[in-house]
Amino acid sequence: MHGNITCFTFVHSPLSSKPRSLNNLKTYSLLIIALIVAAGFDTLRDGFATSSDGAQIHYRTFGAGKPLLIINGGPGMNSEGFEGLARKLSEHNLTIIYDQRGTGKSKLKSLDSASMTMDLMVEDIEGLRKQLNINKWSILGHSFGGMVASYYATKYPEHIDKIILSSSGGIDLGLLTGVQNAINSKLTKAESDSVDYWTEKINAGDTSHYARLRRGINLAHAYVVDPKFIPVIGERLTQGNPTINQLIWANLQGMNFNCEEQLRSFDKPVLIIQGKNDIVSKEIAGKSHKAFKNSKMVFMDHCIHYGWLDNPEVYFKEVESFLK
Repeated sequence: MHGNITCFTFVHSPLSSKPRSLNNLKTYSLLIIALIVAAGFDTLRDGFATSSDGAQIHYRTFGAGKPLLIINGGPGMNSEGFEGLARKLSEHNLTIIYDQRGTGKSKLKSLDSASMTMDLMVEDIEGLRKQLNINKWSILGHSFGGMVASYYATKYPEHIDKIILSSSGGIDLGLLTGVQNAINSKLTKAESDSVDYWTEKINAGDTSHYARLRRGINLAHAYVVDPKFIPVIGERLTQGNPTINQLIWANLQGMNFNCEEQLRSFDKPVLIIQGKNDIVSKEIAGKSHKAFKNSKMVFMDHCIHYGWLDNPEVYFKEVESFLK
């Protein structure tokens, strides 16, 4: 949709004066670590997890507390635009973001229909969970990330504490009927014409950042209400990898993606949250609500597709309350 070595950072502390014994050294070291964790330092880890097919999945973590995995939108986009969300939610949680296979710093041996599947995307998440030695975590899946989260719930429900479906693409292929019309309906004629113009330029071989940004800026109007976020979303939309996007959608259709039946036995809490004017229809949210028997739906005013940008007060109140 149009979004191995673990490193720890330590700081000098006035408590770290030269100890008189090895035992004192250990005591001081443990104290420093405790202070760092308590202070909620930003990035605690930045590393790679190995997936089942050998893919290297780049991840970052923030904060401390109960683990929360954030799955960004796409397909074909990295996690760069989700750092702000991760930092905000890390005030009370250990939040984790990662670059989906083939994007950002994550590494693939090849990019083709065999390496780009939903099943492998789920195995990427499992590999990350094992790398971080987490038994259970909560998952926030945004847009396409909501589809990945839902599919993960059919494969590894025992490792999930709670799920947040943020403007989720749904639990089946219903998104394909109507989302493009919903996007188009939110653009003025001038914006729509500009999107078409720059899309044609890109398809004709103009791969410059400028061309992608101009397309993204005009398209961004379909994703947020508040115009001050247009540059942010416009830049985000330049990151899309069309090859990955096409391969994943082909895989989704080839497998006739539909999680509804399998999710009926999922009994963990689920929060479904999106804008009242979202490009994802309320019917798609309703179908998820019906499948997840222990779910709650929230529709936000003055909001399209990015709730934490358009309506942060309601979005974070609902998400943080749910996670507690």
